[in-house]
Amino acid sequence: MKILGIETSCDETAASVIQGDREKIKVLSNIISSQINIHKKYGGVVPEVAAREHILNIIPVINKSLIKAGIEPKNAHKEISAIAVTCGPGLMSSLIIGVETAKSLGYIWKVPIITTNHIMGHIYANFIDDDIEFPALILTVSGGHTILILMQSHKKYKIIGETRDDAAGEAFDKASKMMNLGYPGGPIISEYANKFKDIKNKKIKFPRPMIDSKNYDFSFSGLKTALLYALKEDKNWQKKIPEYAYEFQQAIIDVLIKKTIKANNKYTVKTIMLAGGVSANKELRKQFKNAIKKIKNVEFKMPDLKYTTDNATMIATAGYFKAQRKEFTLWKKLKADCNCQIDI
Repeated sequence: MKILGIETSCDETAASVIQGDREKIKVLSNIISSQINIHKKYGGVVPEVAAREHILNIIPVINKSLIKAGIEPKNAHKEISAIAVTCGPGLMSSLIIGVETAKSLGYIWKVPIITTNHIMGHIYANFIDDDIEFPALILTVSGGHTILILMQSHKKYKIIGETRDDAAGEAFDKASKMMNLGYPGGPIISEYANKFKDIKNKKIKFPRPMIDSKNYDFSFSGLKTALLYALKEDKNWQKKIPEYAYEFQQAIIDVLIKKTIKANNKYTVKTIMLAGGVSANKELRKQFKNAIKKIKNVEFKMPDLKYTTDNATMIATAGYFKAQRKEFTLWKKLKADCNCQIDI
């Protein structure tokens, strides 16, 4: 079964073709057209600009994805079994471009459509070229979401913790903006944090919000506020950016790891997974892996770096497992939903 995936939830126009055989996924193409350089000057994504770029790029990206997969675009209807498309969450104006494109192609090619939740796409990036044992605990960390999900099977899941305010990725972006470092904030904060080597003599200290709370929820707005006040009080903060970046990043990492381990102590899973755009953070990946290694009888999984940020391969993979259950959506009923609930 070959699935065409389409992803346009934010500022990446992406298309992918995968081939699924039972639990095995083979990636035939993974094409991404990024808009980062366009939005940098604004300090964040401008929805109207993103939507216009999606309109310009969507068909060329899909065609390139098909050709990379060895499929002539004019013959796609003969080889593609279904189209998986991100229906939400995301920017409404961006989502509409992908959804309407999928709807049109589904009608013309006469192939079924699979609506795919963006967060579930990030989770299913872990299923690309890998076997996952259930039950699994998944920490999904991105620009708009920080969620802990307990997954019993491909169909059965439960959200056990989520952010009450800012997501981790959003906190990185705002911290970077406060220090005039640029956009996107995550990679920039990480870059500066890596420059700080004098760990033993570190003087800057930030709180770890909700790290000792009895639940599994997150909150990063207080951390952001702590940084804001620290910068206001420190007249020489520009000379200490690596230390500020290091402590800010470490505060987030500490909370993410401790909350996940705490959840595992209650639910006792076989696999712990890291997912989402922030899972590209190398320090988070390293510390997370080392922490999970200490837990007996638990496997740790995280996506290949190229599948951590927004891409269509993860959407196609999530769609494939829904296609196996024949969970298709009639093209007439297909619509974008920027606030859609997680649906495996």
